[in-house]
Amino acid sequence: MYKEKVLVIHIQELVKKHNISLRELSRRADIDIARLSELSSGKRQRINIEYIERIAEALNIDDIREILTIEDK
Repeated sequence: MYKEKVLVIHIQELVKKHNISLRELSRRADIDIARLSELSSGKRQRINIEYIERIAEALNIDDIREILTIEDK
């Protein structure tokens, strides 16, 4: 039986873990705060892989699973 999957981006968890604001992540990653907010709330359907790279670099993350996961819908 096929289970539909969804890509989940863990922006809120990341800002809590790194003790920074969404605005600070926006500044560090050079990503518009509106885009980060959309990613955080799940309102954005398409994800620019460059955003993931920038977030990883800004927060010194080596494992992409800290940023996003694929989960059952």
